[in-house]
Amino acid sequence: MSAPTTARPRLLQAALNGARRREDHPALPTSSLDLADAAAQSVAAGAAAIHVHVRDTRGVESVAPDDVARAVTALRVAVPGIPVGVSTGAWIMPETELRHQTVSAWTVHPDYASVNFDEPGAELLAQLLLSRGTGIEAGLARPVAAQRLIRSGLAPRCLRVLIEPQAQQLDAALGTVAEIEALLDAAGVTLPRLLHGMDGTAWPMIAEAAARGYDTRIGFEDTLTLPDGSMAASNAVLVTLARRSFG
Repeated sequence: MSAPTTARPRLLQAALNGARRREDHPALPTSSLDLADAAAQSVAAGAAAIHVHVRDTRGVESVAPDDVARAVTALRVAVPGIPVGVSTGAWIMPETELRHQTVSAWTVHPDYASVNFDEPGAELLAQLLLSRGTGIEAGLARPVAAQRLIRSGLAPRCLRVLIEPQAQQLDAALGTVAEIEALLDAAGVTLPRLLHGMDGTAWPMIAEAAARGYDTRIGFEDTLTLPDGSMAASNAVLVTLARRSFG
């Protein structure tokens, strides 16, 4: 396990919605206006960056240029100066070439985009985004994703890596984290590392991130509940509690 090599403030990112549905939580933000409101509240609570899954007018996840432009513009108005990032997950538009063509047509570019390096076409998508001045969060859910990032030679050009194990058992999730850390360390990848969990591991991973000196994130994408298992009222409530424990 390696700590960051440079002293800098640790980042707390708010991941506002993810792939969840409005039925999962009545306060889940899907429209651009809802995202903007949730972002403003989350930044006021202590978040220093925003990550969203853009939706179309029906509430369906999208990477379409008009939908991305509408969401990013609304967020920048709501939280000026705060970095705004979007998902490019393959499930949003499964046909790889079409997804790349669609992203290449973006007219309003987010500050950064998350690219999952265990998905088809990740390297080409990252190169495309970088050519447009969009930062890359390299999503590493599994060791194979870390291996692909290293082989691609793109790591030095990325903004950060997201270490995001999917296992719901904490021991298994931490095992994945250790494997990914070992690969990054051996390859000399010194990018900032953002560690986060999902659902059952969301809160324990914030503690792990703090112990390692890593960045972290919280929000309805990662969990709908507070550490005591009760339903969180909003993204801002999650950010507030994460800030207290993250420092």
